[in-house]
Amino acid sequence: MPITENAPLHRLLAPRSVAFFGGSIAEMSIRRSQDIGFTGEIWPVHPTRSELAGIKCFQSVEDLPGVPDAAYIAIRRELTIETVRALSALGVGGVVCYAAGFSESGPEGEILQAELIAAAGDMPIIGPNCFGMVNYVDQCALWPYLFGGDSVERGVAIISQSGNIAMNLTMNDRSLNITHIIAGGNQATLGPADYIEALLDDDRVSAIGMYIEGFDDVDKFAAMAARAARKKIPIVVLKVGKTEASARQSNSHTSSLTGSDTLHDALFDRLGVMRVNSLNRLLETLKILDLAGPLSGRNVMTLSCSGGEAAIIADLVPEVGLETKPFSSTQFADLEAQFPPYVTVSNPFDYNTSVWGDQPAMERCFTSSMNGDHDAAFLVYDEPYIDSPEVEEWTMAMDAFVVAHQKTGMPAFLTSSISELLPKATRERALAGGVVPLQGLEDGMYAYAAAARYYEFVEHHQEGVNLPRHATHLHGSDQRVVMDEWASKQALAEFGLPVPAGGTGNETEVAGIAEGLGYPVVVKAVGEKFLHKTDLGVVKLNLTDESAVVNAVAEIAASASDKGVQVEQFLVERMADAPLAELIVGVKRDEQFGPALVIGSGGILVELIADSVSLLLPATEDDIRAAIESLSVARLIQGYRGSQSGDIHALSKAISAIAAYALAHWDVIEELDVNPLLVLPGQGGVIAVDALIIHSV
Repeated sequence: MPITENAPLHRLLAPRSVAFFGGSIAEMSIRRSQDIGFTGEIWPVHPTRSELAGIKCFQSVEDLPGVPDAAYIAIRRELTIETVRALSALGVGGVVCYAAGFSESGPEGEILQAELIAAAGDMPIIGPNCFGMVNYVDQCALWPYLFGGDSVERGVAIISQSGNIAMNLTMNDRSLNITHIIAGGNQATLGPADYIEALLDDDRVSAIGMYIEGFDDVDKFAAMAARAARKKIPIVVLKVGKTEASARQSNSHTSSLTGSDTLHDALFDRLGVMRVNSLNRLLETLKILDLAGPLSGRNVMTLSCSGGEAAIIADLVPEVGLETKPFSSTQFADLEAQFPPYVTVSNPFDYNTSVWGDQPAMERCFTSSMNGDHDAAFLVYDEPYIDSPEVEEWTMAMDAFVVAHQKTGMPAFLTSSISELLPKATRERALAGGVVPLQGLEDGMYAYAAAARYYEFVEHHQEGVNLPRHATHLHGSDQRVVMDEWASKQALAEFGLPVPAGGTGNETEVAGIAEGLGYPVVVKAVGEKFLHKTDLGVVKLNLTDESAVVNAVAEIAASASDKGVQVEQFLVERMADAPLAELIVGVKRDEQFGPALVIGSGGILVELIADSVSLLLPATEDDIRAAIESLSVARLIQGYRGSQSGDIHALSKAISAIAAYALAHWDVIEELDVNPLLVLPGQGGVIAVDALIIHSV
């Protein structure tokens, strides 16, 4: 069923009448619509030309014979604004603005883009600074340049912030059915989430792929991605802007906000959005999602006629998150009986050349290999581009694999070791037999793993996903309230964070507080001037008697005085036991993403390894535990090489308490740091020995 006629973008994405404004670019776009088989009305508009692409021109908007569903505007930017204003007043369903020189070009362009948005009113705009869109299912192209692909009945939609990348994706030679390609340019009024919203109403779309540089509306994207998860429509994203140079290039290209790459990952993880790191993997992942449908798991069986390929697979499988469990005893015995002793029966399985060129033998081998409880089977298959009768032997292998798939019903994937070695005719034969052809061993298995994780996500989130807190509601101010360590820890303790027993007092009260707590103790200067105490030399640890405490107070006061600071209050706390591990936990307020929780290794590990994970809030205790377990430091906490373990449940609860405080104050929280959060051995639990909270008011 196409996009419903009352959907907001129906007239723009599936028009039955289109007005084209401009000269050569408009004429090219008309020809693209003719090429794809558009059967609706085409109305060229040009003030002086009599025809474009063999179709009579109208001289102005006022001369149009009716109200078009859509318009393609390929004229200079100032005239674009005037034309958009006239079309909006006429009630046109939407326009593509081809012209560049808007927000991507600097301050002057930003002013012009604001004028363009005002001129459009409620009328949606694709662009400006864009190629436009191609609709392969309804045969319409609002697009000037050559593009690949054929009309299809069902497939994947692709949204791109780069017109050239969008065009190149249409030229792929990968047996990928594309329903829509949309190059959104500057996103003046329409962003990725708006296109997703429209595409989710079209049940001819099986999956959505995206090339993005940034989001202008994270919240709407999150809402639409959550809706896609409920509808089981996968979303695959290639997000650029990981490096500073890439982010700068992206900003200059479409003026999108690239935002924190780490928080994009956190957002995608929360919503079940698959992130890929190359165009090849984008295409292969979309292909699996479209052609294979729901996958049952990550346990795969692989076949190759080469030990080299089997070795690559053995390295690749754990890297991408798959498993290759052994054959069952029945399968093992069956396969061992089919081969000479020098063939090792294992998974990955190098079936060797002993059956090569013998189709019945390959059918027996492949059927036995696939007659088990693996979730899917892969055959590594490279067909040479050589006109030789010997190529028939390669064809036998593929045909045997198809037969085995049809006999066993196991999901089957044909994958070439490099993308070029799977010709179109071979892919079509595989598809006719129910086998999905993948191009490139690494890309294909990466794509399978991503798709398998997606279906696991859908299974575990049948009641929906926990959306991140809305960023635009955050309160901001130039005024900041800094809570000192004692106040910060007491505030967090009210939400359940374990903190040391302690108290504050002046220099004459410190010894009495220490005596009441019991030794050993820690003494620190406390107050807004002492946020970085170690640098100021105002922390004294492991004090075991009154004399040590008195001396510590004097030393702290002297050290502070040397730096021009007077100590008015001291914090005295029980000394924590030696930890098994140290963590840093923080909350930051992000302009795009709202409050984000960061968990990482602390202590000396901070300097040695990059070991941190980010979560958008709210996050459940299960989310937090999974995040902890993804860290390298988790191996220490779980008992590395038989050493004593810590209480990961207590750690999860403690971090959940920090998250709960952040959510309760999310409209004012600027920054929150607990550093370090100590994980004690055995069932000693956890304890936060330093903290800082900053609010904006």
